[in-house]
Amino acid sequence: MKRLLRAAWAALAVCLVLSGCVRREAPRERQFLAMDTIISLTASGPAADAALDTARETILSLDRLLSVTDPSSELARLNGGATVSLSDETADLLAFALEMAAATGGAVDPTVYPAVRAWGFTTDSYRVPSDEELAALLPLIDYTAVSLDGGALSLPAGMMLDLGGFAKGWAGDRVLEAWRALGVESGILRLGGNVQTLGAKPDGSPWVVGVRDPWGDGLLGTLAVRDLAVVTSGSYERYFEQDGKTYCHIFDPASARPAESGLCSVTIVGKSGAECDALSTALFVMGAEEAARFRRASAMEFEFILADTDGVVYVSSGLRDVFAAEGAREVRVIA
Repeated sequence: MKRLLRAAWAALAVCLVLSGCVRREAPRERQFLAMDTIISLTASGPAADAALDTARETILSLDRLLSVTDPSSELARLNGGATVSLSDETADLLAFALEMAAATGGAVDPTVYPAVRAWGFTTDSYRVPSDEELAALLPLIDYTAVSLDGGALSLPAGMMLDLGGFAKGWAGDRVLEAWRALGVESGILRLGGNVQTLGAKPDGSPWVVGVRDPWGDGLLGTLAVRDLAVVTSGSYERYFEQDGKTYCHIFDPASARPAESGLCSVTIVGKSGAECDALSTALFVMGAEEAARFRRASAMEFEFILADTDGVVYVSSGLRDVFAAEGAREVRVIA
C-alpha cells in the first residue's frame, strides 16, 4: 500500500511540474493613456510581461511620431511647415493611408486635417465654419496631391496630414506581430474603439467583444472572435451641438463637413487592424447602401455591422453565426 501511495504522489508531482495541471498562470494586464484614449492590454503565457512591455513602448513610440496635437511630433512639425525626414514607420503608415484612400475612392483621406481643425475637433473649441471657409479648404483635401517616395514627402502649400483614422489599427498590428515573435499565443488589445485579438482565450474559447449601442446605454450586441480585429467608429464618440444640430468627429472629405450618411455606428471585423480602422471611417462616410456595394466588390476580406439613424442594424452575412444582437432592434443580414 505504501509503495502504491508513493507512486501516486510521484505521478502527481510529475503532473504538477511538467503540465501545470492544477493551476494555470493568470493572464497579465497593463493599462495606460496613449493616442488620445485608454489602452488596455492582456497577454498570457511565459512571455506575457515582456509582451506587455513591448506593446507599451510600440504604442507610445508611434504616438510620439503621429500625434497632431503634440508640437514635437513628426506629423505636427510637418503640418507646421517644417522640413521633416520621415521615419520608416511614419512613411510606411502614410503609404498605407494613401492606398486606403485610393481603394475607398477618397472616403477616408489622410489630408482631411484642415477641415478637422477648422471645426475645432483638435482643440475642443467647436464651431461651424462658413460655407466660404469650407470652400477654401476643399482644395487642400486631396490625397492624390501627396507625393511620397520612400521617406521623401512633398505636400502642396497649406495641406496637412492626420493619420488618426489609421494609427490605432496600425499600432495594434505591430504589437501583435511582436507578440507572435515572442511566442505569445493568447492576448487582447483594447485601444479605444479598436479591439484586436490574438488566438483564443487561454481556456480555448473565443474572445467575446461587445459592440456599443449607438442609441443608448448598453450593448448593440456581442461578437465571438479569434485572431480578428473589431473596430468601431460611431457618431456618439465625439461631437458637439449648435443651433439644435449635432456634428460628429467623422468627416466626409468631399464636403469638409462631418459625415451625414444616415449611419451612426460602423463596426468592421477582419484580420488587419489597420484595414479595419480605415474601413470603419470610410464605410461610415459611404452610408449603408454604398458600403454594402463596396464590400461585395472589394478584394479586402472584412465583415461589418452598420447601425443607421432609423434604428436598423445591418449585419454582413459572414457574421451571421458570431454576432449576437441584444434588445429588440431590427437586424437585417445582407450579402
